Amino acid sequence: MIIQTFNHLKKNLKKVSETQKVIKVAILSDSASQLITQAIKGYGVEHNVNFNIFEADYNQIDRQVFDPSSELYEYEPDFVIILRSTERLSKYFYKLDKAEKENFAANQIDYIDGLYQTIGSRLKSRVIINNYLELNDGVFGNFASKVSSSLLYQLKKLNFKLMEFSQERKNLFLLDLDALVTKTGYLQSFDPKMYFSADMVFSIDFLPYLAKNISDIILAITGTFKKCVILDLDNTTWGGIIGDDGIDGIQIGDLGSGKIFSEFQLWVKQLKQRGIIVAVCSKNTEEIALEPFKSHPEMVLRLEDIAVFVANWENKADNIRHIQSILNIGMDSIVFIDDNPFERELVKKEIPEVTVPTLPDDAAEYLLFLKSLNLFETASFTEGDEQRTLQYQEEAKRSSLMKSFANEEEFLANLDMVSEVKAFEGFSIPRVSQLSQRSNQFNLRTVRYTEEDLVNMSKDKNYFTYSYTLKDKYGDNGLIAFVVLKQIDETTLFVENWAMSCRVLKRGMELFTLDTIAEDAKLNGFTKIIGEYIPTKKNMMVKEHYPSLGFEPVSEDSYVLNLITYTLSKPIFITRT
Repeated sequence: MIIQTFNHLKKNLKKVSETQKVIKVAILSDSASQLITQAIKGYGVEHNVNFNIFEADYNQIDRQVFDPSSELYEYEPDFVIILRSTERLSKYFYKLDKAEKENFAANQIDYIDGLYQTIGSRLKSRVIINNYLELNDGVFGNFASKVSSSLLYQLKKLNFKLMEFSQERKNLFLLDLDALVTKTGYLQSFDPKMYFSADMVFSIDFLPYLAKNISDIILAITGTFKKCVILDLDNTTWGGIIGDDGIDGIQIGDLGSGKIFSEFQLWVKQLKQRGIIVAVCSKNTEEIALEPFKSHPEMVLRLEDIAVFVANWENKADNIRHIQSILNIGMDSIVFIDDNPFERELVKKEIPEVTVPTLPDDAAEYLLFLKSLNLFETASFTEGDEQRTLQYQEEAKRSSLMKSFANEEEFLANLDMVSEVKAFEGFSIPRVSQLSQRSNQFNLRTVRYTEEDLVNMSKDKNYFTYSYTLKDKYGDNGLIAFVVLKQIDETTLFVENWAMSCRVLKRGMELFTLDTIAEDAKLNGFTKIIGEYIPTKKNMMVKEHYPSLGFEPVSEDSYVLNLITYTLSKPIFITRT
């Protein structure tokens, strides 16, 4: 998810349809608003809404509001948007004497109250008005905060009074323009050339941000808003992989990169307290995934914060469908947060209604990015909202577990997956060693290798080594698997170890890996491969690994593959390089 460009929004105007929901909007602005109108209508198309907009001539707010015969009242909009700029307001402020300047904020509130009361007496419209950019005009510098007659002092006072004022008026909503400009930067939001030549306060680049926030408010008021956030766990809710790193190895807390994830969890917890449903959808063994929530001392989120907890090795799109069926909410009210591009794209393809933000590559930027998207706009808040999670937890207990699987083949075929297969060498050895040390869940014998072990192995003619990378059109996963084969005799190879990163499960990597080693083994004259599974507390997910690939049991945890009769059991969508 990204903020659209103005050109993109403008092109959307060609897609306005009579079948779209119509919302009537009036825009009253003290500066030129034609491009703002286009941007808002463009965002409406993104949400299948036709914003039918009456745009008054600029700087005609008073005439439109206080004249009972104006076009505003003839139009009878659902929403009235009043946009007033600090730039124009400052001109008026500078003309006042000192005493008037000290009363400026209070007088402006009286004026706004007059606008609101007049509109309310003649229309049933909701009113949206912006607060003001707290711009330091440089007259007093930093000392302005100590001077009650300074522009900055009065702007801050006015914004605070506006918040108090809006709390008492149910049909008045504030557009936090000051916060929006703070996020984007004043120099990006304001174009002095456009202001002086065309009386446009907002720059072209800033218009999409402004239009999105106005649209968000309107959509929230009319019932289109996000109700639920579904979280991935590994490298999203905490740093690291719980199945590999263990509870002591994941990153949470006040030290190092743990702060990144603790602050993310704290933000999610505030969403939960506000009434947003929090659910978990993780590719993990449930018992392992639950452990940090139960016993990690620095976890901010706890099980009581989670309405529905789903951790298994199934398709995430189907798991989200399961969560949605329990919550009984629309898919378009769900936000899914996952660090893995593959999982994000799968959910986007399978359930396009779900909002799936494209997280930055650097986890340190997750929270700032998510906050900038304004995903959880709301138009109301009550004490009852704080109990919503408990209500859904109770509902989840009533619901029986239903599992279904999406058809993945078409999606996998379109991924353009490519794997580079190599014997262990200088570049891959450190990464193979790290994977052998960290991988617990998809690790058939859980043999740990040092770099020295791997160097010696790569020089031994009795060993055949394989490292695998995986890349697709959405990104590069790097080295994600390795296999070590040891020659037993002239016809037999033994799988000394086979490990894979769990982040690439369900992409056919297991089949691809088997096919590469089987074909190479046949070319080298071998007729069978023996595999062994050594169970541990954490690798139960691969208990049936060899039987599922066509190996025949030899003993309880030992299996053999006959290479003479070996054929692929399922299609593979990965190309070897």
